[in-house]
Amino acid sequence: MMNSNQSATLQVAGSGANHAPENTERNGAGPAMVLRGLHKTFEAQVVLNGVDLTVGSGETLAVLGRSGTGKSVLLKLIVGLQKPDSGSILIHGQEITNSNLEAVNEIRKTIGFLFQNAALYDSLTVEENVAFPLRRHTKMSASERADRVKELLAGVGMENELNKMPTELSGGMQKRVGLARALALEPGILLLDEPTAGLDPITSREIDELILKLQEERDVASIVVTHDLHSAKTIADRIVLLHEGNAVIEGTFEELERSDDKFVAEFFKRDS
Repeated sequence: MMNSNQSATLQVAGSGANHAPENTERNGAGPAMVLRGLHKTFEAQVVLNGVDLTVGSGETLAVLGRSGTGKSVLLKLIVGLQKPDSGSILIHGQEITNSNLEAVNEIRKTIGFLFQNAALYDSLTVEENVAFPLRRHTKMSASERADRVKELLAGVGMENELNKMPTELSGGMQKRVGLARALALEPGILLLDEPTAGLDPITSREIDELILKLQEERDVASIVVTHDLHSAKTIADRIVLLHEGNAVIEGTFEELERSDDKFVAEFFKRDS
């Protein structure tokens, strides 16, 4: 869990084989995220090796891959928690890789982030957790914030848990509260890091259904990092598979499932 003194600005995919098609516009809107030629290394380890991705408004892209293949790093690059060694990241048309901290913080307000472990502030109640970005980044009155928090929690089925502490919640309930907080500032982009990790099959299905409902209601551009093939099939419009720093294939779940590529076939056979 997070300490409430940590940054609250977070409400918290080169060319060739690494290129994802750009037919991602919906309802006349341009792409929400355009990533080009992203390289990231940690000492001798190549994590991302020239990855290109484009995500359109209202589209959900699932990012799959083995552990340590750069999936979560990708999300951290998008929100500016880390910087790529080279490459470009456009968020709503604005380049962030060379932006100053003030500009990056403004862009972060347009991005909702669900952390892998929900990352709720452990010293705050459910209500206070969801209200935190509203208190930090808006001029809402106390009554307006309270109404907004109730609305957000009702949207994820947690309206009756306002006064509970995070330690009193199950893993699935914490994810729901984390989603409510991520949506507090009405972001146009939603980043979800392993939203079903550590959850039982029934709770995982409930989280998937909730994500689908929120997508339909809000029409946000989403990137979902996951190891859960069933979840990816359920919630994603497109899927990209990362391997050894490269985006080895991109398409629908059914297209990837039919691939003759050895690694892709092995990956999809794993949970079949």
